[in-house]
Amino acid sequence: MSERKYFGTDGIRGRVGEFPVNAEFILKLGWAAGKVLGRNGGKVIIGKDTRISGYMFESVLEAGLASAGVDSYLLGPMPTPAIAYLTRTFRADAGIVISASHNPYYDNGIKFFSAAGTKLPDEIELEIESWLGKSLTTTSSEKLGKAYRVKDAAARYIEFCKSTIPSSIELSGLKVVLDCANGATYHIAPNVFEELGADVITIGGSPDGLNINRDCGATDVRALGTKVLEENADLGIAFDGDGDRVMMVDGQGRLVDGDQLLYIIARERHRRGSLQGGVVGTLMSNLGLEQGLSKLGISFVRSKVGDRYVIEKLLDNDWKLGGESSGHIICLDANSTGDGIVAALQVVATMMTDERSLAELAGEMVKCPQVLKNVPVAKGAKPLESESLQAAVTEVETALGDRGRVLLRASGTEPLIRVMVEGDTSAEIEGHASRLADVVSASAKAR
Repeated sequence: MSERKYFGTDGIRGRVGEFPVNAEFILKLGWAAGKVLGRNGGKVIIGKDTRISGYMFESVLEAGLASAGVDSYLLGPMPTPAIAYLTRTFRADAGIVISASHNPYYDNGIKFFSAAGTKLPDEIELEIESWLGKSLTTTSSEKLGKAYRVKDAAARYIEFCKSTIPSSIELSGLKVVLDCANGATYHIAPNVFEELGADVITIGGSPDGLNINRDCGATDVRALGTKVLEENADLGIAFDGDGDRVMMVDGQGRLVDGDQLLYIIARERHRRGSLQGGVVGTLMSNLGLEQGLSKLGISFVRSKVGDRYVIEKLLDNDWKLGGESSGHIICLDANSTGDGIVAALQVVATMMTDERSLAELAGEMVKCPQVLKNVPVAKGAKPLESESLQAAVTEVETALGDRGRVLLRASGTEPLIRVMVEGDTSAEIEGHASRLADVVSASAKAR
């Protein structure tokens, strides 16, 4: 299969104004997508997060699709998983998300969902890229696409989120702080939790186009932890800018990460007999997650890093639950992609059912100490092929036995080798990681 020129693992992303994330290219991308995804007319759902450039890209995508004879249904600011859900319920030909997820406001991106609410297959992305190499043409006037504003998109998605937990569960008596990252969940998540009966305090809920993900959200829970302590809340929940990731803090303001949230959901589903197979994590998932699930008799496999690969592994195994340490939690029995609000509701429902705090539930999974070191290497260097490094890794793995784990991988975006070591004690693994980092550095220079 040919290499993709523009599409990465999660669509097209970059700095606004710099090719390919500029108005001219995105106009043509809309046209090319219309040619491939809506050959005989058709309709495409378009949603965005709250960054200021979303207005511009929404307009040019609409124009590009219209020139190809495809109708646009504009949702306005909506979480990425909402766009996946609404693409299915509207029976649309595709969904388009304008977002750079957890990146700063000056970045943006475009990603696509198929009619089934899943990420596009590689062959479809390649076909879109082939159209990008052609001259943009406009269909005859009577066949031009139209644009419609979907006024009830938020209400539809709020009701969907609420439906993912049993109607018998009420959140009355629960005090929760929500950090919406000044992003796409700002007008969704507070309504979901309030309508379910929770006492809600919201931070990061006043987007201005420039403050998305700034010192808030799933990538920075410090403000959330502080607010939970100030308000004496039961827990805090943080979403990222486009709402497909979630992190939590307990009543003491301590972080509960994606691995722990995944464990809590898996344990509860296993207890109810509704897990439907095993659990998928990634190469970076904490060893404590694997060990904790093993004690419960739950199968666990690892995928490459990235929610795209987690979903692929789930589909391969016909399983329903997977996720990443970063907070992408995928419940395929509810939605076709990672959904921060849905995942948070599964955890909170467990708290209410079990009458236990988040700290108590998270404490059942014992995280292994983990050290991650980033070793700069020259472009083109291949230290991972070094015999001396392979020998050093073998020695460390032998010393750790089944009490730890070693992972070395090249960064996909920077000239770095990432060295990760897990084990029983921080002092032990720090020593192992430092030694391996030194061997990586020496091997890179030797070659």
